[in-house]
Amino acid sequence: MSIVEVQQMVGNTVGQMSESLPALILVTAALSLTLAYFSKLAFRQPRSQGTDEKYPPHIPASIPVLGNAIAFGKSPIEFLENAYEKYGPIVSFTMVGKTFTYLLGGDAAALLFNSKNGELNAEDVYARLTTPVFGKGVAYDVPNSVFLEQKKLLKMGLNIAHFKKHVEIIEEETKEYFKRWGDSGERDLFEALSELIVLTASRCLHGPEIRSMLDEKVAQLYADLDGGFTHAAWLLPGWLPLPSFRRRDRAHRELKNIFYKVIEKRRQTTEKEDDILQTLIDTTYKDGRSLNDDEIAGMLIGLLLAGQHTSSTTSAWLGFFLAQERSLQDRCYSEQKDICGDHLPPLSYDQVKALTFLDCCLKETLRLRPPIMTMMRMVRSPQKVGDYTIPAGHQVCVSPTVNHRLRDAWSSRLEFHPERFLADNPAAGEKFTYVPFGAGRHRCIGENFAYMQIKTIWSMMLRLYEFELVDGYFPSVNYTTMIHTPSNPVIRYRRRERL
Repeated sequence: MSIVEVQQMVGNTVGQMSESLPALILVTAALSLTLAYFSKLAFRQPRSQGTDEKYPPHIPASIPVLGNAIAFGKSPIEFLENAYEKYGPIVSFTMVGKTFTYLLGGDAAALLFNSKNGELNAEDVYARLTTPVFGKGVAYDVPNSVFLEQKKLLKMGLNIAHFKKHVEIIEEETKEYFKRWGDSGERDLFEALSELIVLTASRCLHGPEIRSMLDEKVAQLYADLDGGFTHAAWLLPGWLPLPSFRRRDRAHRELKNIFYKVIEKRRQTTEKEDDILQTLIDTTYKDGRSLNDDEIAGMLIGLLLAGQHTSSTTSAWLGFFLAQERSLQDRCYSEQKDICGDHLPPLSYDQVKALTFLDCCLKETLRLRPPIMTMMRMVRSPQKVGDYTIPAGHQVCVSPTVNHRLRDAWSSRLEFHPERFLADNPAAGEKFTYVPFGAGRHRCIGENFAYMQIKTIWSMMLRLYEFELVDGYFPSVNYTTMIHTPSNPVIRYRRRERL
Protein backbone atom coordinates (compact mmCIF):
# COMPACT_ATOMS: atom_id res chain seq x y z
CA MET A 1 0.00 0.00 0.00
CA SER A 2 1.35 3.46 -0.91
CA ILE A 3 1.01 6.29 1.53
CA VAL A 4 1.35 9.96 0.95
CA GLU A 5 3.13 13.17 1.16
CA VAL A 6 3.86 15.82 3.72
CA GLN A 7 1.71 18.53 2.21
CA GLN A 8 0.19 20.85 4.77
CA MET A 9 1.57 18.53 7.38
CA VAL A 10 2.50 21.12 9.97
CA GLY A 11 -0.82 22.96 9.91
CA ASN A 12 -2.89 19.78 9.94
CA THR A 13 -0.87 18.19 12.70
CA VAL A 14 -1.23 21.23 14.93
CA GLY A 15 -4.96 21.26 14.22
CA GLN A 16 -5.31 17.64 15.26
CA MET A 17 -3.18 18.09 18.36
CA SER A 18 -5.18 21.06 19.58
CA GLU A 19 -7.63 18.64 21.15
CA SER A 20 -4.96 17.99 23.81
CA LEU A 21 -3.05 21.01 25.09
CA PRO A 22 -0.45 19.06 27.13
CA ALA A 23 0.31 16.88 24.12
CA LEU A 24 0.60 19.98 21.93
CA ILE A 25 3.14 21.55 24.28
CA LEU A 26 5.10 18.31 24.56
CA VAL A 27 5.21 17.68 20.82
CA THR A 28 5.99 21.29 19.95
CA ALA A 29 8.99 21.28 22.27
CA ALA A 30 10.23 17.94 21.02
CA LEU A 31 9.81 18.86 17.37
CA SER A 32 11.46 22.23 17.82
CA LEU A 33 14.59 20.64 19.28
CA THR A 34 14.69 17.75 16.84
CA LEU A 35 13.98 19.72 13.71
CA ALA A 36 16.41 22.47 14.63
CA TYR A 37 19.12 19.83 14.55
CA PHE A 38 18.03 18.08 11.37
CA SER A 39 17.45 21.31 9.50
CA LYS A 40 21.12 22.18 9.84
CA LEU A 41 21.95 18.98 8.02
CA ALA A 42 19.08 18.97 5.56
CA PHE A 43 19.64 22.46 4.21
CA ARG A 44 23.21 21.67 3.23
CA GLN A 45 23.06 20.31 -0.28
CA PRO A 46 25.45 17.33 -0.38
CA ARG A 47 28.51 17.76 -2.55
CA SER A 48 30.69 15.17 -4.17
CA GLN A 49 34.14 14.82 -2.73
CA GLY A 50 36.75 13.90 -5.28
CA THR A 51 34.23 12.15 -7.54
CA ASP A 52 32.23 12.97 -10.62
CA GLU A 53 28.92 12.51 -8.81
CA LYS A 54 26.30 15.15 -9.40
CA TYR A 55 23.35 15.50 -7.07
CA PRO A 56 19.83 16.49 -8.16
CA PRO A 57 19.04 20.22 -8.32
CA HIS A 58 17.77 21.46 -4.97
CA ILE A 59 14.92 23.97 -4.68
CA PRO A 60 16.02 26.73 -2.29
CA ALA A 61 13.92 27.70 0.71
CA SER A 62 14.11 30.80 2.88
CA ILE A 63 12.21 29.46 5.89
CA PRO A 64 14.33 27.60 8.46
CA VAL A 65 13.15 24.16 9.61
CA LEU A 66 9.98 24.11 7.48
CA GLY A 67 11.83 24.48 4.18
CA ASN A 68 9.38 24.24 1.28
CA ALA A 69 6.56 22.77 3.38
CA ILE A 70 4.31 25.85 3.19
CA ALA A 71 4.66 26.33 -0.58
CA PHE A 72 4.20 22.62 -1.18
CA GLY A 73 1.24 22.40 1.18
CA LYS A 74 -0.64 25.31 -0.40
CA SER A 75 -0.65 23.75 -3.85
CA PRO A 76 1.40 20.54 -4.14
CA ILE A 77 0.61 19.79 -7.78
CA GLU A 78 1.40 23.33 -8.94
CA PHE A 79 4.60 23.24 -6.86
CA LEU A 80 5.77 20.00 -8.50
CA GLU A 81 4.75 21.01 -12.02
CA ASN A 82 6.65 24.28 -11.66
CA ALA A 83 9.64 22.35 -10.37
CA TYR A 84 9.47 20.05 -13.39
CA GLU A 85 9.41 23.01 -15.78
CA LYS A 86 12.29 24.79 -14.04
CA TYR A 87 14.57 21.97 -12.88
CA GLY A 88 13.62 18.94 -14.97
CA PRO A 89 12.39 15.44 -14.05
CA ILE A 90 14.60 14.95 -10.97
CA VAL A 91 14.46 17.54 -8.22
CA SER A 92 15.06 17.69 -4.47
CA PHE A 93 13.69 19.95 -1.76
CA THR A 94 13.42 20.03 2.02
CA MET A 95 10.32 19.90 4.21
CA VAL A 96 10.17 19.62 7.99
CA GLY A 97 13.82 18.62 8.22
CA LYS A 98 13.62 15.87 5.57
CA THR A 99 14.90 15.88 2.00
CA PHE A 100 12.54 14.63 -0.71
CA THR A 101 13.65 13.81 -4.24
CA TYR A 102 10.80 13.62 -6.76
CA LEU A 103 11.09 11.51 -9.91
CA LEU A 104 8.74 13.26 -12.35
CA GLY A 105 7.77 11.57 -15.59
CA GLY A 106 7.92 7.98 -16.76
CA ASP A 107 11.66 7.67 -17.36
CA ALA A 108 12.66 9.02 -13.96
CA ALA A 109 9.93 7.04 -12.14
CA ALA A 110 11.43 3.80 -13.42
CA LEU A 111 14.02 4.02 -10.64
CA LEU A 112 11.37 3.58 -7.93
CA PHE A 113 9.22 1.01 -9.70
CA ASN A 114 12.15 -1.19 -10.73
CA SER A 115 14.02 -0.89 -7.44
CA LYS A 116 14.74 -3.60 -4.91
CA ASN A 117 13.52 -3.03 -1.37
CA GLY A 118 17.05 -3.16 0.01
CA GLU A 119 17.95 -0.13 -2.09
CA LEU A 120 14.76 1.93 -1.87
CA ASN A 121 13.02 0.83 1.28
CA ALA A 122 9.29 0.96 1.99
CA GLU A 123 9.29 -0.02 5.66
CA ASP A 124 11.42 2.99 6.59
CA VAL A 125 8.66 5.25 5.29
CA TYR A 126 5.40 3.46 6.07
CA ALA A 127 5.88 1.21 9.10
CA ARG A 128 5.16 3.89 11.69
CA LEU A 129 1.85 4.62 9.98
CA THR A 130 0.59 1.13 9.15
CA THR A 131 1.77 -0.93 12.13
CA PRO A 132 -0.57 0.66 14.72
CA VAL A 133 -3.48 0.16 12.31
CA PHE A 134 -2.82 -3.34 10.90
CA GLY A 135 -0.88 -4.67 13.88
CA LYS A 136 2.56 -6.17 14.41
CA GLY A 137 3.76 -9.12 12.38
CA VAL A 138 2.20 -8.06 9.07
CA ALA A 139 2.82 -5.66 6.17
CA TYR A 140 5.65 -3.20 6.86
CA ASP A 141 6.32 -4.58 10.34
CA VAL A 142 8.01 -7.71 8.95
CA PRO A 143 11.02 -8.27 6.70
CA ASN A 144 10.21 -7.62 3.08
CA SER A 145 10.55 -11.31 2.16
CA VAL A 146 7.80 -12.18 4.66
CA PHE A 147 5.61 -9.30 3.47
CA LEU A 148 5.92 -10.56 -0.11
CA GLU A 149 4.78 -14.00 1.04
CA GLN A 150 1.81 -12.46 2.82
CA LYS A 151 0.87 -10.54 -0.33
CA LYS A 152 1.01 -13.76 -2.36
CA LEU A 153 -1.26 -15.49 0.16
CA LEU A 154 -3.79 -12.68 -0.09
CA LYS A 155 -3.55 -12.68 -3.85
CA MET A 156 -4.55 -16.36 -3.86
CA GLY A 157 -7.97 -15.25 -2.62
CA LEU A 158 -8.24 -12.40 -5.12
CA ASN A 159 -8.93 -14.57 -8.15
CA ILE A 160 -11.49 -14.77 -10.93
CA ALA A 161 -13.35 -17.65 -9.31
CA HIS A 162 -14.01 -15.47 -6.27
CA PHE A 163 -14.71 -12.37 -8.37
CA LYS A 164 -17.55 -14.23 -10.11
CA LYS A 165 -19.21 -14.68 -6.72
CA HIS A 166 -18.33 -11.16 -5.62
CA VAL A 167 -20.28 -9.49 -8.44
CA GLU A 168 -23.51 -11.05 -7.18
CA ILE A 169 -22.71 -10.02 -3.60
CA ILE A 170 -21.85 -6.43 -4.55
CA GLU A 171 -24.98 -6.09 -6.67
CA GLU A 172 -27.14 -7.28 -3.77
CA GLU A 173 -25.45 -4.96 -1.27
CA THR A 174 -25.74 -1.99 -3.63
CA LYS A 175 -29.45 -2.44 -4.28
CA GLU A 176 -30.11 -2.83 -0.56
CA TYR A 177 -28.03 0.23 0.35
CA PHE A 178 -29.74 2.61 -2.08
CA LYS A 179 -33.22 1.76 -0.86
CA ARG A 180 -32.64 4.49 1.72
CA TRP A 181 -32.14 7.16 -0.95
CA GLY A 182 -35.69 7.24 -2.26
CA ASP A 183 -36.63 8.60 -5.68
CA SER A 184 -34.75 11.88 -5.72
CA GLY A 185 -32.70 14.26 -3.62
CA GLU A 186 -29.19 15.47 -2.84
CA ARG A 187 -26.66 13.38 -0.94
CA ASP A 188 -23.03 13.32 0.12
CA LEU A 189 -21.75 10.93 -2.53
CA PHE A 190 -18.37 10.31 -0.93
CA GLU A 191 -19.93 9.44 2.42
CA ALA A 192 -22.40 7.04 0.81
CA LEU A 193 -19.81 5.28 -1.30
CA SER A 194 -17.39 5.03 1.63
CA GLU A 195 -20.05 3.15 3.58
CA LEU A 196 -20.96 0.94 0.64
CA ILE A 197 -17.33 0.12 -0.16
CA VAL A 198 -16.80 -1.10 3.42
CA LEU A 199 -19.98 -3.18 3.35
CA THR A 200 -19.20 -4.84 0.05
CA ALA A 201 -15.49 -5.32 0.75
CA SER A 202 -16.14 -6.80 4.18
CA ARG A 203 -18.64 -9.31 2.83
CA CYS A 204 -16.43 -10.27 -0.11
CA LEU A 205 -13.05 -10.27 1.63
CA HIS A 206 -13.80 -11.00 5.29
CA GLY A 207 -16.59 -13.51 4.91
CA PRO A 208 -20.25 -13.68 5.95
CA GLU A 209 -19.62 -13.91 9.70
CA ILE A 210 -17.73 -10.62 9.95
CA ARG A 211 -20.08 -8.87 7.52
CA SER A 212 -23.05 -9.91 9.67
CA MET A 213 -21.46 -8.08 12.62
CA LEU A 214 -21.20 -4.78 10.76
CA ASP A 215 -23.57 -2.80 12.94
CA GLU A 216 -23.08 0.82 13.97
CA LYS A 217 -20.62 -0.11 16.72
CA VAL A 218 -18.34 -2.10 14.44
CA ALA A 219 -18.63 0.54 11.72
CA GLN A 220 -17.42 3.10 14.26
CA LEU A 221 -14.48 0.85 15.12
CA TYR A 222 -13.52 0.78 11.46
CA ALA A 223 -13.81 4.56 11.34
CA ASP A 224 -11.64 5.02 14.45
CA LEU A 225 -9.05 2.61 13.11
CA ASP A 226 -9.14 4.30 9.73
CA GLY A 227 -8.50 7.55 11.61
CA GLY A 228 -4.98 6.26 12.18
CA PHE A 229 -4.10 7.20 8.61
CA THR A 230 -3.46 10.87 9.31
CA HIS A 231 -0.66 13.39 8.86
CA ALA A 232 -0.21 13.39 12.64
CA ALA A 233 0.25 9.61 12.68
CA TRP A 234 2.77 9.83 9.85
CA LEU A 235 4.77 12.65 11.43
CA LEU A 236 4.55 12.07 15.19
CA PRO A 237 5.58 9.23 17.51
CA GLY A 238 2.80 6.69 18.01
CA TRP A 239 3.14 6.75 21.80
CA LEU A 240 1.90 10.34 22.12
CA PRO A 241 -1.36 10.50 24.14
CA LEU A 242 -3.46 12.07 21.37
CA PRO A 243 -7.19 11.24 21.44
CA SER A 244 -7.10 10.06 17.81
CA PHE A 245 -4.22 7.70 18.65
CA ARG A 246 -6.09 6.31 21.64
CA ARG A 247 -9.22 5.74 19.54
CA ARG A 248 -7.13 4.03 16.89
CA ASP A 249 -5.46 1.70 19.40
CA ARG A 250 -8.72 0.83 21.15
CA ALA A 251 -10.43 0.10 17.84
CA HIS A 252 -7.52 -2.11 16.81
CA ARG A 253 -7.82 -4.20 19.96
CA GLU A 254 -11.60 -4.54 19.75
CA LEU A 255 -11.64 -5.44 16.06
CA LYS A 256 -8.90 -8.00 16.59
CA ASN A 257 -10.96 -9.62 19.36
CA ILE A 258 -13.95 -9.85 17.01
CA PHE A 259 -11.80 -11.44 14.31
CA TYR A 260 -10.23 -13.87 16.80
CA LYS A 261 -13.67 -15.28 17.65
CA VAL A 262 -14.59 -15.72 13.99
CA ILE A 263 -11.23 -17.37 13.23
CA GLU A 264 -11.61 -19.72 16.20
CA LYS A 265 -15.10 -20.71 15.05
CA ARG A 266 -13.82 -21.35 11.53
CA ARG A 267 -10.98 -23.51 12.82
CA GLN A 268 -13.38 -25.68 14.82
CA THR A 269 -15.93 -26.34 12.08
CA THR A 270 -15.61 -29.04 9.46
CA GLU A 271 -17.42 -26.94 6.85
CA LYS A 272 -15.21 -24.89 4.59
CA GLU A 273 -16.09 -21.45 3.22
CA ASP A 274 -14.62 -20.44 -0.13
CA ASP A 275 -13.20 -17.03 0.78
CA ILE A 276 -9.99 -15.25 1.74
CA LEU A 277 -10.43 -15.91 5.46
CA GLN A 278 -10.52 -19.64 4.79
CA THR A 279 -7.54 -19.34 2.47
CA LEU A 280 -5.48 -17.69 5.19
CA ILE A 281 -6.52 -20.30 7.77
CA ASP A 282 -5.63 -23.23 5.55
CA THR A 283 -2.45 -22.02 3.86
CA THR A 284 1.15 -21.93 5.09
CA TYR A 285 4.34 -19.98 4.56
CA LYS A 286 7.13 -21.49 2.44
CA ASP A 287 8.75 -22.95 5.54
CA GLY A 288 5.55 -24.84 6.39
CA ARG A 289 4.47 -22.59 9.24
CA SER A 290 0.76 -21.80 9.47
CA LEU A 291 -0.44 -18.26 9.99
CA ASN A 292 -1.38 -17.47 13.57
CA ASP A 293 -4.62 -15.70 14.49
CA ASP A 294 -2.89 -12.36 14.99
CA GLU A 295 -1.39 -12.46 11.49
CA ILE A 296 -4.70 -13.45 9.91
CA ALA A 297 -6.59 -10.70 11.71
CA GLY A 298 -3.97 -8.11 10.79
CA MET A 299 -3.97 -9.13 7.15
CA LEU A 300 -7.78 -8.95 7.01
CA ILE A 301 -7.73 -5.45 8.50
CA GLY A 302 -5.01 -4.37 6.09
CA LEU A 303 -6.80 -5.83 3.08
CA LEU A 304 -9.95 -3.89 3.86
CA LEU A 305 -8.53 -0.54 4.95
CA ALA A 306 -5.75 -0.37 2.36
CA GLY A 307 -8.31 -0.52 -0.42
CA GLN A 308 -11.23 1.26 1.21
CA HIS A 309 -9.64 4.71 0.95
CA THR A 310 -8.71 4.48 -2.68
CA SER A 311 -11.89 2.76 -3.89
CA SER A 312 -14.32 5.07 -2.11
CA THR A 313 -12.47 8.17 -3.28
CA THR A 314 -12.21 6.95 -6.86
CA SER A 315 -15.88 5.89 -6.90
CA ALA A 316 -16.95 9.36 -5.77
CA TRP A 317 -14.80 11.18 -8.34
CA LEU A 318 -16.15 8.90 -11.07
CA GLY A 319 -19.68 9.90 -10.08
CA PHE A 320 -18.92 13.60 -10.39
CA PHE A 321 -17.28 13.20 -13.80
CA LEU A 322 -20.33 11.28 -15.03
CA ALA A 323 -22.69 13.84 -13.51
CA GLN A 324 -20.80 16.65 -15.20
CA GLU A 325 -21.56 15.32 -18.66
CA ARG A 326 -24.93 13.61 -19.18
CA SER A 327 -23.84 11.99 -22.45
CA LEU A 328 -21.28 9.88 -20.55
CA GLN A 329 -24.02 8.49 -18.29
CA ASP A 330 -26.23 7.74 -21.27
CA ARG A 331 -23.39 5.97 -23.04
CA CYS A 332 -22.54 3.84 -19.99
CA TYR A 333 -26.21 2.95 -19.51
CA SER A 334 -26.67 2.06 -23.19
CA GLU A 335 -23.54 -0.07 -23.03
CA GLN A 336 -25.11 -2.10 -20.22
CA LYS A 337 -28.27 -2.69 -22.24
CA ASP A 338 -26.24 -3.76 -25.25
CA ILE A 339 -24.23 -6.27 -23.20
CA CYS A 340 -26.79 -7.47 -20.66
CA GLY A 341 -30.04 -7.05 -22.59
CA ASP A 342 -32.81 -4.45 -22.50
CA HIS A 343 -34.33 -5.86 -19.31
CA LEU A 344 -31.01 -5.58 -17.45
CA PRO A 345 -30.94 -8.91 -15.61
CA PRO A 346 -28.46 -9.46 -12.76
CA LEU A 347 -24.87 -8.80 -13.74
CA SER A 348 -22.26 -11.47 -14.27
CA TYR A 349 -18.52 -11.09 -13.88
CA ASP A 350 -17.98 -11.49 -17.62
CA GLN A 351 -20.52 -8.75 -18.32
CA VAL A 352 -18.88 -6.37 -15.84
CA LYS A 353 -15.53 -7.04 -17.45
CA ALA A 354 -17.04 -6.38 -20.90
CA LEU A 355 -18.24 -2.86 -19.94
CA THR A 356 -15.48 -1.22 -21.96
CA PHE A 357 -16.63 2.38 -21.91
CA LEU A 358 -17.34 2.34 -18.17
CA ASP A 359 -13.85 0.91 -17.78
CA CYS A 360 -12.46 3.83 -19.80
CA CYS A 361 -14.34 6.30 -17.59
CA LEU A 362 -12.89 4.66 -14.50
CA LYS A 363 -9.36 4.73 -15.90
CA GLU A 364 -9.72 8.38 -16.89
CA THR A 365 -10.96 9.16 -13.37
CA LEU A 366 -7.86 7.48 -11.96
CA ARG A 367 -5.74 9.53 -14.35
CA LEU A 368 -7.14 12.92 -13.34
CA ARG A 369 -7.86 12.10 -9.70
CA PRO A 370 -5.52 9.35 -8.50
CA PRO A 371 -6.29 8.92 -4.80
CA ILE A 372 -2.62 8.77 -3.78
CA MET A 373 -0.58 11.81 -4.73
CA THR A 374 2.80 10.46 -3.72
CA MET A 375 4.46 7.04 -3.46
CA MET A 376 7.62 7.06 -1.38
CA ARG A 377 10.69 5.01 -0.54
CA MET A 378 13.69 5.69 1.68
CA VAL A 379 17.06 5.63 -0.07
CA ARG A 380 19.34 3.19 1.77
CA SER A 381 22.22 3.26 -0.70
CA PRO A 382 23.13 5.94 -3.28
CA GLN A 383 21.08 5.59 -6.46
CA LYS A 384 22.04 6.63 -9.97
CA VAL A 385 19.28 8.08 -12.16
CA GLY A 386 20.11 9.94 -15.35
CA ASP A 387 23.06 12.20 -14.70
CA TYR A 388 22.38 12.39 -10.98
CA THR A 389 23.21 10.44 -7.85
CA ILE A 390 20.58 10.44 -5.10
CA PRO A 391 22.26 10.13 -1.69
CA ALA A 392 21.22 7.73 1.06
CA GLY A 393 18.75 9.33 3.46
CA HIS A 394 16.63 11.04 0.81
CA GLN A 395 13.00 10.04 0.48
CA VAL A 396 12.44 9.21 -3.18
CA CYS A 397 8.94 10.02 -4.44
CA VAL A 398 6.81 9.46 -7.52
CA SER A 399 3.62 11.45 -7.94
CA PRO A 400 0.93 9.70 -10.01
CA THR A 401 -0.99 12.97 -10.09
CA VAL A 402 1.86 14.81 -11.79
CA ASN A 403 2.80 11.93 -14.10
CA HIS A 404 -0.83 11.61 -15.20
CA ARG A 405 -0.96 15.17 -16.53
CA LEU A 406 2.48 15.92 -17.95
CA ARG A 407 2.30 18.09 -21.05
CA ASP A 408 4.77 15.98 -23.00
CA ALA A 409 2.96 12.71 -22.28
CA TRP A 410 -0.77 13.46 -22.48
CA SER A 411 -2.85 15.31 -25.06
CA SER A 412 -5.73 17.40 -23.65
CA ARG A 413 -4.13 16.58 -20.33
CA LEU A 414 -6.62 18.39 -18.06
CA GLU A 415 -9.77 17.26 -19.88
CA PHE A 416 -11.87 14.24 -18.95
CA HIS A 417 -11.60 12.28 -22.16
CA PRO A 418 -12.25 8.55 -21.49
CA GLU A 419 -12.00 7.62 -25.16
CA ARG A 420 -8.23 8.01 -24.90
CA PHE A 421 -8.12 4.62 -23.16
CA LEU A 422 -9.58 2.90 -26.21
CA ALA A 423 -6.15 3.42 -27.77
CA ASP A 424 -3.21 1.11 -27.15
CA ASN A 425 -0.85 3.81 -25.85
CA PRO A 426 -2.89 6.60 -24.23
CA ALA A 427 0.21 8.13 -22.65
CA ALA A 428 2.41 8.41 -25.72
CA GLY A 429 3.77 4.94 -25.00
CA GLU A 430 5.70 5.92 -21.85
CA LYS A 431 5.74 3.09 -19.33
CA PHE A 432 5.37 4.84 -15.99
CA THR A 433 3.25 7.87 -16.82
CA TYR A 434 0.05 6.05 -15.78
CA VAL A 435 0.51 4.47 -12.37
CA PRO A 436 -2.67 4.78 -10.23
CA PHE A 437 -1.99 1.36 -8.66
CA GLY A 438 1.78 1.51 -8.78
CA ALA A 439 3.77 -0.59 -11.22
CA GLY A 440 6.26 -3.42 -11.52
CA ARG A 441 7.03 -5.28 -8.32
CA HIS A 442 5.27 -2.50 -6.38
CA ARG A 443 1.90 -2.91 -8.12
CA CYS A 444 -1.14 -3.09 -5.82
CA ILE A 445 -2.48 -6.63 -5.44
CA GLY A 446 -6.03 -5.32 -5.03
CA GLU A 447 -6.19 -3.60 -8.43
CA ASN A 448 -8.39 -6.18 -10.15
CA PHE A 449 -10.76 -6.40 -7.18
CA ALA A 450 -11.04 -2.59 -7.12
CA TYR A 451 -11.96 -2.41 -10.81
CA MET A 452 -14.56 -5.15 -10.40
CA GLN A 453 -16.01 -3.60 -7.24
CA ILE A 454 -16.26 -0.04 -8.57
CA LYS A 455 -17.61 -1.06 -11.97
CA THR A 456 -20.26 -3.30 -10.39
CA ILE A 457 -21.38 -0.59 -7.97
CA TRP A 458 -21.61 2.09 -10.65
CA SER A 459 -23.37 -0.26 -13.07
CA MET A 460 -26.10 -0.72 -10.47
CA MET A 461 -26.20 2.98 -9.58
CA LEU A 462 -26.70 3.93 -13.24
CA ARG A 463 -29.55 1.43 -13.45
CA LEU A 464 -31.18 3.08 -10.47
CA TYR A 465 -30.54 6.81 -10.94
CA GLU A 466 -29.59 9.69 -13.19
CA PHE A 467 -27.10 12.13 -11.66
CA GLU A 468 -26.30 15.81 -12.05
CA LEU A 469 -24.14 18.41 -10.36
CA VAL A 470 -25.80 20.65 -7.78
CA ASP A 471 -26.02 24.09 -9.40
CA GLY A 472 -23.08 23.20 -11.62
CA TYR A 473 -20.69 22.69 -8.68
CA PHE A 474 -17.82 20.26 -9.38
CA PRO A 475 -15.82 19.51 -6.20
CA SER A 476 -12.31 20.79 -5.76
CA VAL A 477 -9.60 18.50 -4.43
CA ASN A 478 -9.10 18.37 -0.69
CA TYR A 479 -5.30 18.31 -0.41
CA THR A 480 -5.33 18.51 3.39
CA THR A 481 -6.09 14.79 3.73
CA MET A 482 -3.75 11.92 2.93
CA ILE A 483 -6.16 10.55 0.35
CA HIS A 484 -7.27 13.30 -2.04
CA THR A 485 -10.99 13.40 -1.51
CA PRO A 486 -13.57 15.71 -3.12
CA SER A 487 -14.53 18.83 -1.16
CA ASN A 488 -18.25 19.23 -0.35
CA PRO A 489 -19.14 16.14 -2.42
CA VAL A 490 -22.92 16.58 -2.65
CA ILE A 491 -24.62 15.27 -5.79
CA ARG A 492 -28.19 15.48 -7.11
CA TYR A 493 -30.04 12.38 -8.27
CA ARG A 494 -33.41 11.18 -9.46
CA ARG A 495 -34.70 7.71 -10.19
CA ARG A 496 -34.17 6.58 -13.75
CA GLU A 497 -37.28 5.98 -15.77
CA ARG A 498 -37.04 2.78 -17.76
CA LEU A 499 -38.82 2.57 -21.09
